[in-house]
Amino acid sequence: MTDAPHKLLVACILASLFGVAQAASAPAWQRLHLPVPEQQTGYDFPVYANHKLNGDLRSIREVIIVQHGIQRNGDDYYAAAMELLQASGRSPDEVLVLAPNFPGKPDTGFDGMPVWSVQGWTGGEAALPGTGTQAGLSSLQVLDDIAQLLADKARLPLLKKITFAGHSGGGQLMHRYAVLNHVDEALRARGLELQYVIANPSSYLYFTPERPDRSGAGGFVLYDKTVCPAYDDYRYGMQNMVPYARGMAGMDLYQRHWQRQVTYLVGSLDTDPNHRVLDKSCGAEAEGPTRYERAHAYWKYEQYLGKPAPVSKAAPASASHHYFDVQGVGHDQGKMFGSQCGVKLLFGDRAATGKQASQCLAVQP
Repeated sequence: MTDAPHKLLVACILASLFGVAQAASAPAWQRLHLPVPEQQTGYDFPVYANHKLNGDLRSIREVIIVQHGIQRNGDDYYAAAMELLQASGRSPDEVLVLAPNFPGKPDTGFDGMPVWSVQGWTGGEAALPGTGTQAGLSSLQVLDDIAQLLADKARLPLLKKITFAGHSGGGQLMHRYAVLNHVDEALRARGLELQYVIANPSSYLYFTPERPDRSGAGGFVLYDKTVCPAYDDYRYGMQNMVPYARGMAGMDLYQRHWQRQVTYLVGSLDTDPNHRVLDKSCGAEAEGPTRYERAHAYWKYEQYLGKPAPVSKAAPASASHHYFDVQGVGHDQGKMFGSQCGVKLLFGDRAATGKQASQCLAVQP
C-alpha cells in the first residue's frame, strides 16, 4: 500500500488538475460479502465505496467500478474517481463508485479474505491456498460476483448501467474480464448496460498465434518461438488458459468480445520502453516495445480479425469498440480518466470536464 505522504500528494495533485476542492480522505474499506446472497457459501472481499453497501441503495442508477494497478492502492483510485464525480456535476446520490482492492501477499489487515500473489490477480489467477476462501477463486470470478450482486433488483431497483474501468495493472484485469467474463450477456438480457473502459495496460490477450509484424512490412505474422517459446500462453494468448476460461476457443471468444461495449484508451506519452512497471516478459515484448505501440497494434489486430456477425439478441445495437489517444498524457490514471473522453465515458456525455482535461483523439485503426 502507498504511504500517507504519497496519498496526500496524490490528492493535492488531483485537486489542482481538476479545479475542485480537495475531497476528504478515502473512508475505510468495506467488507463486502460475496457471492450473491442466495448462495450458501461465500467469502468477504474489501472494497471502497461512496455508499454503505449494506445500506439503502434504491436511488442508485449507475455503478462505476474503478480498478487499481499493481500497487493495489484502491483507496487512491477511489479518491481520484470521487474527485471526478464531484467535478462532473452528477449527483452522488445516484452514482455508486466502487473500487475493489485485491489483497496481495505482502498486505496485512485482510484477515479471513482471499489473497493473491502480488500480480496474479491482474490476469485472473486463483487466490493463494488457505487465504479465507474456496480453492481456485479467480480474480475474474470476484468481478462476476460483484456484478451479480449489483444486478439484484431488490437492492438496486433503478440500476441501469455498470462501467468496469481499469488503468495499468487494473487495465490488464479489466481487458481480460471484457474478453472472458461469463455474465455480460445475461446481465444485458436483464436490461442492464455494461461497458468496459481500459486504459494503458501493459499487455493484451490475443485470440490467434499471430503478433504484430515488426519487420516493417506491417500486418500480423506468427511469432518466432525461438525468441519466446511460450509467447502464446495465457495471459498473452490462448494456450494454457487460466481455469476460469478453460475450454473456450480463441475465435469464439473474439466473436463474443466484439459484441461487448469496450473502449480502449492509451496515453500519447506512454512511450517509455523501460518504464518501471512495464511488463518486459518476452510474451509482452512480442506485442510491441511500449504501451502506446502495443495498444495501437492491438487495435489494428481487432480490425485484422474483422467484425463478426452478432451472436446474440442481447447484443446492443450500438455494439462496437472504440479507441482513443489521450493527448499529452503518459502513465497517469488521474489524467487518463480525467481526460475529456475519460470523464464522458465514466460519467456520461453531459458530465462536466475540468479546464485542464486532456483532449482525446479518436483513432480509426
